[in-house]
Amino acid sequence: MSQQLTFGIPKGSLEKATIELFRRSGWKIDGGSRSYFPSVDDDQLRCVLARPQEMSRYVEGGSLDAGITGKDWTLENESDIHVVADFVYSKASMRPTRWVVVVNGDSPVTDLSQLQGKRIATEMVGLTKRYFAEHGVDVTVEFSWGATEAKVAQGLVDAIVEVTETGSTIRAHGLKIIHEICESNPQLIASRAAWDDPWKRAKIEQISMLLNGAMQAEAKVGLKMNVPKAVLDQIVKMIPSITSPTVSPLYGSDWFAVESVIAEHVVRDLIPDLHKAGAEGIIEYPLNKII
Repeated sequence: MSQQLTFGIPKGSLEKATIELFRRSGWKIDGGSRSYFPSVDDDQLRCVLARPQEMSRYVEGGSLDAGITGKDWTLENESDIHVVADFVYSKASMRPTRWVVVVNGDSPVTDLSQLQGKRIATEMVGLTKRYFAEHGVDVTVEFSWGATEAKVAQGLVDAIVEVTETGSTIRAHGLKIIHEICESNPQLIASRAAWDDPWKRAKIEQISMLLNGAMQAEAKVGLKMNVPKAVLDQIVKMIPSITSPTVSPLYGSDWFAVESVIAEHVVRDLIPDLHKAGAEGIIEYPLNKII
């Protein structure tokens, strides 16, 4: 049997987005909702589902060679691991999440210092304790098993430290954000032992490169067209691209093939303008990876 890399897939809110990112990167991961060992079409990979809250501990301890978890939980666990790459994706968007300090909407508290001696509820206990201590604010931090927003809304605690993307849900519950502790995004992490192993490191770097490539291709498309020589310079100037567009002469004519990669949201306005300027045979196609 060939060597295998044991890789942790985050179970929960990031699970679907992570599996989809792997699919676009070239790996098909499949497993039922009750399976903790998803199958993958790569004999060199063994996938294991694990909670993001625990992932860095399992990686640090060597039970997993590598995995994807949130930067927040790596900070919370103070894990001694190697961070291979940072990504920006979530269960619903392409923005990072934020851990914020939240109080009731009618609370007079507007600053961390005003929470001196108060009770804070959060799932992120270790990081919260360290953060308040670093800012010289003495608070009591207790673990929240869930429904954290309700605890401050009902007056059970004075404030909470909660994760959010836009803050809209927090505001919808009549609460307000008074401080941001940190941003978090998914990270590809590896154990020190796996990173020092040449074969495992090469496999991890392969995964990192292709996942990053899939992320780079997100919300971008390829665009091809045929352009007469008379308007070539005009067309090229119209095309936004990562690098200069590729221009190739068409055999036996004074026409050129022009190809570029652009942001998808630009296409709806750009294609009609290109056609009006003289471009023909315009083709838009999806991208899986940009390396």
